Amino acid sequence: MHLPEPLPLHGADYKRDPYPLYTELRARGPVHRVRFPSGVCAWLVTGYEAAHQTLNDPRLGKHHSRGNAAWRARASIMPEPQHSQLQVHLLHQDPPRHTDMRRLITDAFTPRRVAELRPRFERLADALLDALPPAAPGHRASADLVETFAARFPFLVLAEVVGLPAEFTERFDRDWGKVVQPVGPDDPGRPAYEARLRGLQGYIADLVRHKRQEGGGTDLLSRLVAARDEGALSGAELDSMIFQLLVAGQEPVTNQITTALTALLRHPHHLAALRDAPALLPRAVEELLRYDSAFELTTWRFLAEDAELHGTRVPAGDSVIVSLCAANRDPARFPAPDTLDLGRTPNPHLAFGHGSHFCPGAALARAELHIALETLLRRLPDLRLAVPDSDLDWIPAVLARGVSALPITYGPHGEAR
Repeated sequence: MHLPEPLPLHGADYKRDPYPLYTELRARGPVHRVRFPSGVCAWLVTGYEAAHQTLNDPRLGKHHSRGNAAWRARASIMPEPQHSQLQVHLLHQDPPRHTDMRRLITDAFTPRRVAELRPRFERLADALLDALPPAAPGHRASADLVETFAARFPFLVLAEVVGLPAEFTERFDRDWGKVVQPVGPDDPGRPAYEARLRGLQGYIADLVRHKRQEGGGTDLLSRLVAARDEGALSGAELDSMIFQLLVAGQEPVTNQITTALTALLRHPHHLAALRDAPALLPRAVEELLRYDSAFELTTWRFLAEDAELHGTRVPAGDSVIVSLCAANRDPARFPAPDTLDLGRTPNPHLAFGHGSHFCPGAALARAELHIALETLLRRLPDLRLAVPDSDLDWIPAVLARGVSALPITYGPHGEAR
């Protein structure tokens, strides 16, 4: 099969603003061959309708065993033994195993439970802002909102939801979150990446041991350990699910808070409108999710045999990836898609995916983003970027969008709840 030359999908300019490229690709067609920094080639789906169909296509599986030799040779995925031990979570499972494993976690993330815990989440957000340096009357203070808030709030919320003990919450090293920014086998950063993996794996082993010794807990982590002991999960599945919860469960929310704030800081009239009328936030949250999603691209999918995908012949075992960001800016589905419209309705964005792999933590993520924005706008009057927009450092993660730091200035603190 003659394959088209792959388009490079990386670089600082691309990560800063991928949307002009996505506009060009959508105009060419729905499927494109691309190359990632590790050298992995994939088929990228860009249009909304094609993305929606692909996310629900029963021919496409997610288990890595479906990948062909060419994909495996260059895939920027975890090395062994961590790949076998930490990569068998929900994102890489197919039915019926996916269905059985997903059932173990969904009760912890229902809208009803999120609503019950919401007052606690609000107190956590206020406490983080209480710790920021105050601005003296007539002066402004400054802070990095990633370090002081966006990187901490989602993890503290997640600890509450899954039952992470306080000592393990304090011990967690945010640097381990960079394991979702994998590097290829020949990359000079590979040794540091593997060291993060080993540190995280040791942490998970200690956490499982702690929960097993405690026994009888009703929190999610305790129930997952009990499921392993009862034979409903393998050891690798347990470790993988904890990895997914602690890393994939909070890092995207951190990134989404940063993309939402960056969008609002670029549109100060919208920021002022939300500050003055918090009742606008529910729709605004949906629009901010659509406008610049933290989940830029989905994880891999594979065809079991050569097949047509939206008019393009895709070889068996090649990776297929959906660009959620490109789908969410498709003018065929969203009028004026590059315009931030906080009152947009309807807003059927794909920020949390679709189909059987729709994000199980979507209700929690929505609540976190709502609470984060409401608290920041209420407590930090006259919020502004402290650096030129062009100086923001967008993370190099292949699948994700967000900034590594968000320097801001603000006036005197507003009151807590």
